[in-house]
Amino acid sequence: MFLTLQQIKKSFGQGESKVEVLKGIDLAVEQGEFCVLLGPSGSGKSTLLNIIGGIDRADDGEIVIHGERMADMKEKRLTIYRRKHLGYVFQMYNLIPNLTVRENIEVGAYLSDKPLDVNELLHTLGLYEHRNKLPNQLSGGQQQRVGIARALASRPKLLLMDEPFGALDEITKRAMQNELLALQKKLGMTVVFITHDIREAMKLGDRVLVMEQGKIAQCDTPENVKKNPADEFVKELIG
Repeated sequence: MFLTLQQIKKSFGQGESKVEVLKGIDLAVEQGEFCVLLGPSGSGKSTLLNIIGGIDRADDGEIVIHGERMADMKEKRLTIYRRKHLGYVFQMYNLIPNLTVRENIEVGAYLSDKPLDVNELLHTLGLYEHRNKLPNQLSGGQQQRVGIARALASRPKLLLMDEPFGALDEITKRAMQNELLALQKKLGMTVVFITHDIREAMKLGDRVLVMEQGKIAQCDTPENVKKNPADEFVKELIG
């Protein structure tokens, strides 16, 4: 198993203001699988993604990625691991404003011992003609393509995506979804993808993990989640 989570728990605050955000999450993700985290705001999706990515630490539980226990990693080792093996794409593109498209992507490539070819990424994502532009000269869709290219440049084992298409118009969103699926299959990457968009989850996921108030309400194929919802919450969410 490529990624295993066992009884992941996380709380914020103390005393009466303490809030349990994750309440014992168990999850196993295969190499090359596209796993979608689906749920309303406040269900714990982003917290779980941040813990998988080592941005935040769980209060309890264990995470094993590609045979390595995250709890055994010191801060320096964890930083190196994130840089070399994890890719991140966020809703807000987080591009470096004074670097060109090519230079932003090269930042990602620089972090890897075996980076993907930057020119190939530029061509694959339709960015080659924009390679010398700055981020503020690009559309939202083009900026997100740069963000994805930068994340892929390091050839990550695991790609983490937090609502990356949430700010895009519907036509651009559909085009980006298709491009992402093609790239994921081509590169054999494992992807964990957050969305609250039902149609997006059903289109992209090999499996859909439905979250409700820090717990997993259902984890199954898109078809089974739609046809056989586990409870009333899932049924209402899926519609």
